[in-house]
Amino acid sequence: MKTHTVGEVMTSDVVRAHPMTAFREVVRLLERHRISEVPVVDHDDKVLGVISGTDLVREQARRARAEEGCIATAEHLMSTPAVTVHPEQPVPDAARVMQRRGIERLPVVDEEDRLIGIATRRDLLRVFLRTDGDIRREVIDDVLVGALGLAPDTVTVLVRDGLVTLTGLWSAVATSRK
Repeated sequence: MKTHTVGEVMTSDVVRAHPMTAFREVVRLLERHRISEVPVVDHDDKVLGVISGTDLVREQARRARAEEGCIATAEHLMSTPAVTVHPEQPVPDAARVMQRRGIERLPVVDEEDRLIGIATRRDLLRVFLRTDGDIRREVIDDVLVGALGLAPDTVTVLVRDGLVTLTGLWSAVATSRK
């Protein structure tokens, strides 16, 4: 079966902050775009860190304890180093990174660590939302023809609600593999 890459599922239009973006503007970005995290990039679009809603809550709590008011910027709010992925990484690998690190979004960077996209849990899960017809074509092309070297009509492939049923002349399959 085809393994999808992060580059195939990522979103290219990325909301981003810069080191001097003020606390209030970061809050506005998250609220306006209905996102939970935003990458912080430098003037070359290199990812420096990530600010999450948790980082903002932590800052608000710190402000409530402090007597003097200071203007926090993205540079002071962000978590570093940022956990990133490359576009050619397989989707299952990116999903494992998200699960291990407890994060919902991964900045996608090129070979020079410049931000080129964002991969969310939702983006990665879309890979598994294939139609029955897509699954059937994959089984025929990748398994029957590709892996087993059989003619596509040797085995009947039925797919219903993602469940694959194979029927046919199994002796012909066993004979052709000898």
